[in-house]
Amino acid sequence: MIDRLEMFAALARERHFGRAAAACHVTQPTLSSAIRALEEQLGVQLVVRGARFGGLTPEGERVLVWARRILADARAMKDEAKAARAGLSGVLKLGVIPTALPQVARLTAPYAARHPGVRITLRSQTSVAILTDLAEGAIDAGITYLDNEPLGRVASQLLYAEFYRLLARADHPLAARDQVSWAEVAEQPLCLLTAEMQNRRIVDQHLAEAVASVGAPPARAAVESNSTIALVAHVASGRWVSVVPQGLAAMFTGGGDLVAVPIVAPEVEHQVGLITLPRDPAMPVVQALTEVAARVAPF
Repeated sequence: MIDRLEMFAALARERHFGRAAAACHVTQPTLSSAIRALEEQLGVQLVVRGARFGGLTPEGERVLVWARRILADARAMKDEAKAARAGLSGVLKLGVIPTALPQVARLTAPYAARHPGVRITLRSQTSVAILTDLAEGAIDAGITYLDNEPLGRVASQLLYAEFYRLLARADHPLAARDQVSWAEVAEQPLCLLTAEMQNRRIVDQHLAEAVASVGAPPARAAVESNSTIALVAHVASGRWVSVVPQGLAAMFTGGGDLVAVPIVAPEVEHQVGLITLPRDPAMPVVQALTEVAARVAPF
């Protein structure tokens, strides 16, 4: 039954019989037969059928919740059995918001040192995608904002506080300042992350509050990207400035070409942390991650 549930979960994720079969390394007829056998075994229709995949039936949606739970428990059981025999091994899949990527090695490096048999896979994702993939079992844990938008039913652990800096080229008029206000930042030609990124929504919120307090026009980004590297490249051109977390700014300001100026009035912070599903027992690789996080955080 586990094999059939895995194929059913793959079909729900891929929403295409051919792609789901490829993901499961089986032929499409094999996958279709497995889904029909699962339906017969459970006594309900799971998939809306037609010329192509038509979605899940209401019964299929409910079975999917159970399937993901059962598959996660089955994986945890296998991992725990292996760990008892030969130490922790396998793959730890982490979803990370782009602005936290410069900080993630503070968690993964000590984890890898303690558990060298585990391979770590990092995905740069939006906060919404992290929550979705965590619920669907596509990732084991996420690193995202804890205090800005609802997280739902997850366990969370603070890793660090995010502060904000104006990133500008060294010859920019504001580069020599000890600090700048959000209202001053709003007047600059900005390059920022795209709207699906929670960091952008945070920055927009603080810019909007600042301009409202002084009666200025709304701030608008002239350049948008979902890549932090693209933002830095545009700042380096000298035509734009950006608002980035302190940790990200530190990666690009050591050479003297770019500078990071603290943004105040007000100085704001947002919590970034580790989120996992509240599963008991937890998967061994995830339990080990939370133990390492408790030792190294906050950083």
